[in-house]
Amino acid sequence: MAKKKETTKTRLSRDRILQVAIQFADANGIGKLNMRSLAKELGSPVMSLYTHLLNKDELLDGMVDSVADEIFVPIQDQPWREAIAEIAASAFKTFYRHPWVIGLWNTAGSPAKMAHQESILRVFREAGFSVKLACRGYHAITMHTTGFMMQALDFPRDAKSMKAAASAFLSEADPKMIPYFIEHVKYHQDHPEPDGEFEFVLDMILNGLEKLLEES
Repeated sequence: MAKKKETTKTRLSRDRILQVAIQFADANGIGKLNMRSLAKELGSPVMSLYTHLLNKDELLDGMVDSVADEIFVPIQDQPWREAIAEIAASAFKTFYRHPWVIGLWNTAGSPAKMAHQESILRVFREAGFSVKLACRGYHAITMHTTGFMMQALDFPRDAKSMKAAASAFLSEADPKMIPYFIEHVKYHQDHPEPDGEFEFVLDMILNGLEKLLEES
């Protein structure tokens, strides 16, 4: 007996749609994603997507939720400093894999995002941080992670492009006006690959929080 041909309807699922949408946004940017372009990518009629998703807003929320679910969740009884460092590093790496998510992060309704945010506060509070210090620690970690990623988006993300951008800037810069900034650019021209800068700043934040916890 011949095998029954698989139909578009049976092949489609909410998870499949979100997976393909994320892959499309990673490759092309979120601005080019719409229900029509996604349907084309899936090889399905546009209306078939609405069987699984109410509208584009629900699609975007689902995409953010799927990405947020990739972020590290601390294990029970893990030392607070180690846990926070792993959460922050995992979040940054996740954002770097999916750079479009930063533009949606603050407004998306996502259970996984909320679980990620809750995990940071839980680690702080269960380690003995006061409510005030936990809130400040939370802001320091989340602003460092998202802020660092936002800055990374404004700069070339590969060594060749970084060197080219630095050379173009230096060719027009006035060394009498901005000698130290030129020195700064030359450093990045000679060291175009990330050199643990995210971890360096994160370590300073954790050092400060550790000191404040000891003094409280």
